[in-house]
Amino acid sequence: MKLASRVVVTACAAGAAALVWTSVSAGHSGAAAATSATSATSATSAASVADEAPGYLVEDFDYPNAAKIKEEQGITLKRGDGHIVLADCGSQDGLLEIWERNRSEHICFRVTGTSGYLSLEIPAVYGIKGAADQSADVTMTTDDKTTHYDIAKNTITPVGESVDPGNDYALVEISTTK
Repeated sequence: MKLASRVVVTACAAGAAALVWTSVSAGHSGAAAATSATSATSATSAASVADEAPGYLVEDFDYPNAAKIKEEQGITLKRGDGHIVLADCGSQDGLLEIWERNRSEHICFRVTGTSGYLSLEIPAVYGIKGAADQSADVTMTTDDKTTHYDIAKNTITPVGESVDPGNDYALVEISTTK
């Protein structure tokens, strides 16, 4: 049982017991004691209901199935807000598209909502096409520096090694806004 539920149930049980004790020790009628006993029974019922309630869900913002995606596609997806999601490039128009030197096909993301965030790692990125409805700010790193690029809506932007030859840039962060 969760700590908060335990505290509430314990407080209810203690309060009911104190009420029964006070009523009996003060010499009140059996009706008052019976009412207090009913309160104690209600607290016990509340405790059993609390035991059966589902636990709390806490969002950790880790990307779902990240280990499987890394194994199958070699893309490290770390954390995000759920508004930038990996997608099949041919599945629809207007996707955010990323070109990486080491693969023959580009990588696509569906962008939803008014803003989005995704922490990831894709090595050797040299071009990004903005989503149809949203511009993006991307962060790329090499061994010795971090660079930010503004990606316009529905426009291909040279980034990384296509702008700074001789350095191998990894895409590490995408932020989008409408």
